[in-house]
Amino acid sequence: MQLLYFAWVRERIGMGGEEVSPPEAVETVADLVAWLSSRSDGHAAAFAKPARLRAAVDQAFVPLDTRIAGAREIAIFPPVTGG
Repeated sequence: MQLLYFAWVRERIGMGGEEVSPPEAVETVADLVAWLSSRSDGHAAAFAKPARLRAAVDQAFVPLDTRIAGAREIAIFPPVTGG
């Protein structure tokens, strides 16, 4: 699946996205975030406080407990504010 990172998540990880194949035990966005946090120090820094993150699965905003089976694209980003 394709992952996209935005704002400070992208800055801490050091890239705008990556292609991953998570293990079968990764069933939700929250599981994915926990698994990703072990990939590098940047990932660990970006995902240290999962409650501060928002996500979209296949371009639809979702809560972190959303299942990811069959997802092609997941975006992870901080809360968005208007301006």
